[in-house]
Amino acid sequence: MPVVTDPKTGQPIFGGATSVGLRNVGSYQVSGQPFITGSRLLSGEEKRIDFPYVTKNITTIASGSNCSIRIHFNSTSSAGNVITGLHFISLDNDEDALTLDVKCKTIFISCINGGDDKGFQVMASLTNVPVRRMYQLTGSGLTD
Repeated sequence: MPVVTDPKTGQPIFGGATSVGLRNVGSYQVSGQPFITGSRLLSGEEKRIDFPYVTKNITTIASGSNCSIRIHFNSTSSAGNVITGLHFISLDNDEDALTLDVKCKTIFISCINGGDDKGFQVMASLTNVPVRRMYQLTGSGLTD
């Protein structure tokens, strides 16, 4: 596409909208596309949720009696100390909910204690940013 310039100043004129991206404000200002899922967990089990697009925000709701689940951005089996470093948020009661205003492509939900009536529901607001543009969430406060 040729660069159009202002005839008086000779300066280039902006030719149109930029594409969606992680640092594109418009990608996060518009209403997001809804994404809803959920599952049951056994003691010690972990579920990985991969979003089809980068998130704008995520709400997780605990469901089931005596529910204790953890929400984290890296697997408990990955390098780093997700659990020992306390890099997770716990939901300890039925219908406890947490909304995170974050951009990510994956979250993990794990079960803290025994019983088989533990579950969760996840509702996310998605941007149009492809997940291939999102970097891996690691480092201080996540795995270190």
